[in-house]
Amino acid sequence: MQISEFDYALPEELIARYPTAERRASRLLEVGAGLCDRRFADLPALLQPGDLLVFNDTRVIHARLHGRKETGGRCEILIERIEGEDTALAQVRASKTPKPGSRIELPGNVSAVVGGRRGEFFSLTFSAPVAHYLEQFGEVPLPPYLERDAESADDARYQTIYAREPGAVAAPTAGLHFDEAMLAETAAAGVKHAFVTLHVGAGTFQSLRHEDVAANRLHSERLVVDEACCELVRRTRDEGGRVIAVGTTSVRSLETAARAGAIEPYAGETDLFIMPGYEFRTIDAMITNFHLPQSSLLMLVAAFAGTARVLEAYRHAVAERYRFFSYGDSMFLTPGSDS
Repeated sequence: MQISEFDYALPEELIARYPTAERRASRLLEVGAGLCDRRFADLPALLQPGDLLVFNDTRVIHARLHGRKETGGRCEILIERIEGEDTALAQVRASKTPKPGSRIELPGNVSAVVGGRRGEFFSLTFSAPVAHYLEQFGEVPLPPYLERDAESADDARYQTIYAREPGAVAAPTAGLHFDEAMLAETAAAGVKHAFVTLHVGAGTFQSLRHEDVAANRLHSERLVVDEACCELVRRTRDEGGRVIAVGTTSVRSLETAARAGAIEPYAGETDLFIMPGYEFRTIDAMITNFHLPQSSLLMLVAAFAGTARVLEAYRHAVAERYRFFSYGDSMFLTPGSDS
């Protein structure tokens, strides 16, 4: 299986640089027996009493910083994860790779000392508590394909309304379409809600390096699936309802917690790479945005709904001028295959 099998042509103007005026104003492509163009506001009509929506409640931190090396050169820091009160793992972009022991000067009379390297990341030690400093001086880490700086409106819009556990450097974007009214409508219709926490890392934007899909690996991300979520999944299945994952991060969370078979509480790291041929254990439908060509997220969706079927849906979305990627439109998918 080659990554080139998961390619599609996307006109540049279909990349959504900004969100819609209202969260629920986005479009929704239903991918079932056929394709149906809808609005996200139509979602309750696709749900049934007894279904379970599973959300990722991670909260995006202000993970992007701009500083200067001791030599005077500019650099950009993208925090991958906070590891201690004053330590973090981060990407550091500069004209020359920083050396261990060198210092990066940051706004607010704060500095960060470069420690050892772990793959593509550097260990940094700050002269101030990291979490508090990021809230004061950091920027919302918008995806690189938006090709713009974060603006004040992004503080709220690049965050789900139910985000509560700080730690992500990218939003679980399928959840960006939900507003308070949508949560209330689905609950009133007899749809249950459950939450997992997967802190999305910067690796979600990185291209796969090997043409052979199976030769690629994903960065590890922190995950918590608690007993309350597991019990709701079990009960939903026992009562004949559907488990519907809101976003690929919720899919990976549930499937990680069920890797031994039945779903069980899980707290730790996950680098689960779902590709066609994977046997799903927990989900019956999923809501997701449109993903980058040749990306691991597109492969996950193809694994669930069938590669040919998904690529047909993407061609339809392009022809119908859907908006793509993080601030773009969404899909509602039920299982399918290429057989």
